[in-house]
Amino acid sequence: MNSAPEPINPIAGFEPLLQAPARLQVMAVLANAQDAEFARLKEITASSDSVMSKHLAALSEAGFISLRKAALDGRQRTWASLTRAGRKVFDDHVAALQRIVAGG
Repeated sequence: MNSAPEPINPIAGFEPLLQAPARLQVMAVLANAQDAEFARLKEITASSDSVMSKHLAALSEAGFISLRKAALDGRQRTWASLTRAGRKVFDDHVAALQRIVAGG
């Protein structure tokens, strides 16, 4: 007796941490680049320094991104990049959003 496959829950893979638009934007940028500098992410998301710092800290604490600091032009700069786990979470989150939008 064959049973029909279980339908996929439309919100399976939805990541609540990525509900904040700026966090989703950061993850999208990093999914399409090797890394991005703090100032660029701040510019893209139209965030203040403190707000961007909080978003990056939350994503880093969750293990979705890694942060590295280095001096450039005599100033300390921060770069962010996706971790392997972050890539999977982002891909799963986008797939869940697509299912939701498709009415699935």
